[in-house]
Amino acid sequence: MRFEDFEAMLSYWAEAAPEAPALRYNDTVCQYAELLDAVRQRAAEYRAGGKTCLGILSDGSLDCVIALFAANFAGMQVVMLDESLPEPLLRELIRYTDIDALWGDPELTEELSPALTAGVSGGAGNILFFTSGTTERAKAVVLTGHSLCQSAWNGSQMLPLTPADTLLCMLPMAHVFGFVCGLLWGLSCGACVALGRGARYYMRDCKYYLPTALSAVPVLLDFLLRTDALNPELATILVGAGDCPSHILSAAAARGIRVCFGYGLTETSSGVAISTGGDPFAMAVCPDDTITLAEDGEILIDAPTCMMRGYYKRPDATAAVLQDGILHTGDLGRFDSDGRLHITGRKKDILVLPDGTKIFLPEYEAGLIQALGHTELAVTTRDGRPVLVWSGEGDAKDIAQRLRPVMAGLPRGQQLAEILLTPDPLPRTATGKIKRWELQQKAGNL
Repeated sequence: MRFEDFEAMLSYWAEAAPEAPALRYNDTVCQYAELLDAVRQRAAEYRAGGKTCLGILSDGSLDCVIALFAANFAGMQVVMLDESLPEPLLRELIRYTDIDALWGDPELTEELSPALTAGVSGGAGNILFFTSGTTERAKAVVLTGHSLCQSAWNGSQMLPLTPADTLLCMLPMAHVFGFVCGLLWGLSCGACVALGRGARYYMRDCKYYLPTALSAVPVLLDFLLRTDALNPELATILVGAGDCPSHILSAAAARGIRVCFGYGLTETSSGVAISTGGDPFAMAVCPDDTITLAEDGEILIDAPTCMMRGYYKRPDATAAVLQDGILHTGDLGRFDSDGRLHITGRKKDILVLPDGTKIFLPEYEAGLIQALGHTELAVTTRDGRPVLVWSGEGDAKDIAQRLRPVMAGLPRGQQLAEILLTPDPLPRTATGKIKRWELQQKAGNL
């Protein structure tokens, strides 16, 4: 079903299947009619409270889902925040997005309350998700309940679920892939969504909830396979939000599971292309979207139903990527003879880690250069983790010690895993730019 917004989606299933399970969290089962009633009751409380912008310190719980839907019902602007971020960064993001009320862990919300603002005017219906990046480069993408519901419909046309299915949501809802493909995909189809109980339960949740469908980032799928955590009822896995080594997909397929790979961006409310055939990297474009390639191979996306309204308070950044309604992604791709999209690389200097975390390299490296007073350095990955390659004389322990204040202000996934020393100059082009592909090869040999 295609729904215009969250209220239409929940109202439809509350009437069509009132006693069907909508959400499971631990031993609690919330039926569709119960979910709608709970959301409406909470929405009435939010309206009476007079606040305009709710920041959700997402923990993936049942109450978290209710708070999100209720704030949207109540006409508030909603900002999805990753509760694991450092507190200074959370305070900065709260001020940036005009949050005047918080939902989340009581102790954390109390600590962050001094950062609350006077609220926002004209933000009704906005749902903000942050792009991955360094602290300074993080941008809030303005989406809506409508755009997110259209994205869920797009995906369900490629990979339909039924009310008999159980979709396990193990991904953080503060990121659009986790929210759309871990939650809305299931609810829009009338399926039951089982809410994961956090990292401590990664090895147990599949065999506890017995899902038939699962969305995962590559690093999570690799862990579930290595620990034999997948349940035999699992029929479909949707992988996205980062590059995935083929051996991981092959290992899942060898268990008789249908493995699909998705490509999308926060700016397009999640996926725009999904593989449905034998080759997981050959993706068909979703029904509402049109993808073309620029002369240099850059992927250009026309997604009128799912496109962002823009970057919050960043018209300059919006205009740089969204031109005449077409999103210039900075990703590179090609179409095969069957019209399937293949991702071939990235035009931008963005490092994408296996868990979907992104690092904007020019700014990240500029911060390191400023802290260290050394210009011959660059960041790449080794074994899927960010590492610093230092050219010239130096001591790895001393470098790591000097970088501690910088690393302390970054999300854990963006912190350097290792310092690699080399006497050789960094590989550069004739104009002095780092040859990223060659640097990564070099890092593998250090």
